[in-house]
Amino acid sequence: MEGVALKLFGGVYAGCRVLVTGHTGFKGSWLVLWLRELGAHVAGLALDPDTQPSHWTLLGFDDVADHRADLRDIGALRKIFDEHRPEIVFHLAAQPLVRRSYRDPADTFSSNVTGLVNLFEAVRACPSVRVLVNATTDKVYAEHGNTEGYRETDPLGGHDPYSTSKACAELVSDCYRKSFFNGPDASTRIATARAGNVIGGGDWAEDRLVPDLVKAAQAGQPLLLRNPAAVRPWQHVLEPLSGYLRLGQRLRDDAGFAAAWNFGPGAAGEISVQSLAAQLGTRWPALRIERDASAHPHEAATLRLNCDKAARQLAWRPVWNIDTALDRTADWYRRFHENGTVGSAADLAAYIDDARRAGLEWAA
Repeated sequence: MEGVALKLFGGVYAGCRVLVTGHTGFKGSWLVLWLRELGAHVAGLALDPDTQPSHWTLLGFDDVADHRADLRDIGALRKIFDEHRPEIVFHLAAQPLVRRSYRDPADTFSSNVTGLVNLFEAVRACPSVRVLVNATTDKVYAEHGNTEGYRETDPLGGHDPYSTSKACAELVSDCYRKSFFNGPDASTRIATARAGNVIGGGDWAEDRLVPDLVKAAQAGQPLLLRNPAAVRPWQHVLEPLSGYLRLGQRLRDDAGFAAAWNFGPGAAGEISVQSLAAQLGTRWPALRIERDASAHPHEAATLRLNCDKAARQLAWRPVWNIDTALDRTADWYRRFHENGTVGSAADLAAYIDDARRAGLEWAA
């Protein structure tokens, strides 16, 4: 795939200096895998992985500049930017868990808001940066009662500390874009990417459905569902990453893409927690699923994303439907637990092949 991969996304990442914050996390490690295939010179900035095992550690990359630093340490950020002079920055570092945000709201806000401000200040001091894609979440929207998917123009809001911190991150991004990176000749172009819930191999984070299911199946214990009726836009982790990479490609060429973007699975992937658990359960027949009747903090009942803008302006759309995403996810964990195989590169190759067969512009 190596020679072909260099041409993906118009070849803009081949030889490009790219910094990924949060590279030791689930989504960040998958992004680094893809960027290496694209021929980018990748540096990472993150805290240590907070799970054992971790996808990042299993990938075992020795050609990525692996910096362990906290976004709240502005001095460390500036040193890393000075050393690597990145051209493109993908910002994925965050405190990403809703329930943890209830336990420690101060840390959530300082990580997700103050850390972002520090990142923008480091970018302002680094003239090499041309593009910054800030990955936020579908949870940035103020909850509404209708059944239509959230559009990028809908009001921002948030109930829990995590969602609110990410809505604040959207406002901070818009502020810096207007105040310091404004106009067609701006040195840096900033966009935010709001993605739905991701699944895929290599996730062991706390309080996430697929890791909880895998742990329960391995331990021979029932999977306890907190909010079985909650509807979420489920997608394989490679789906939003293809959106981030496509967005980064277009931002290099056109300041008109410096805006907010949704990346979700469409209506077919917007299913309940109960339905997703049941479908995954068919791939682990011994798994038992039960309702967790204890009290839990508030989470949105329904999250749907309207991705018409990305389809129309970025020529982006999902590649894998929910069945394929579940099959790939289940197979990844089964191979890993049976013989220690890390199937991430194979999943990426299959995804790119399917995108090419589907005629997606970025895969041409």
